[in-house]
Amino acid sequence: MLRLFYASGTSAMAPHILLTDAGLDFEAEKVNLDRKTWRGGDYNQINPKSYVPTLQVSPSTYLTECAVILEYIARKAKGDYRSSEDSLAYWQERMWLNYIATELHKNFISPFRRGNWLPNTADSKKLVWQRVAPRLQYVEERFKGPWLMGKRFSMADPYLFVMTNWMRRLEFSFGNLPKLQMFDERMRERTSVQEVLRVEGRPHSVTDG
Repeated sequence: MLRLFYASGTSAMAPHILLTDAGLDFEAEKVNLDRKTWRGGDYNQINPKSYVPTLQVSPSTYLTECAVILEYIARKAKGDYRSSEDSLAYWQERMWLNYIATELHKNFISPFRRGNWLPNTADSKKLVWQRVAPRLQYVEERFKGPWLMGKRFSMADPYLFVMTNWMRRLEFSFGNLPKLQMFDERMRERTSVQEVLRVEGRPHSVTDG
């Protein structure tokens, strides 16, 4: 059985959604990122990188990095979450996974935050918005709809949803991003997303205290 190590509201929500959507058999293990612990003890013994997600795929094998984990799940799933490797669409999906990971995900994390991985001061929020706004606009202008790759829900969509979910948590405006706003709303209607939001519960606070 697969085992997903996650913390509420983090990028681990993406593989959590895909596992749930695909109906794969897995266990979800919540990690305390402040203490680097889980119910089994020291989380650093699971993932020395000290962050989530981590996917245990065998008694001694652990995968890290969200984009890699999403592709692994898509390969294991029976659903049509990834394109054939001999198709251009497959490489486009991988381009999006890597773009979200490197250009969006990392730029949402401000070095000037306090006590959390998302910005939670006025200055850090402003800095993050300056970084992510043009990158989100890039996605907006190329968004096919109703999903990132077009008509098919793919392994990239849960990762993009984490980004739009962080936008909502930080109260960033969707004013110039109507396609992403509709995407976010469509994702929230999906049964798997609703289930994961219920299971994970309240995310880490984005304000001090």
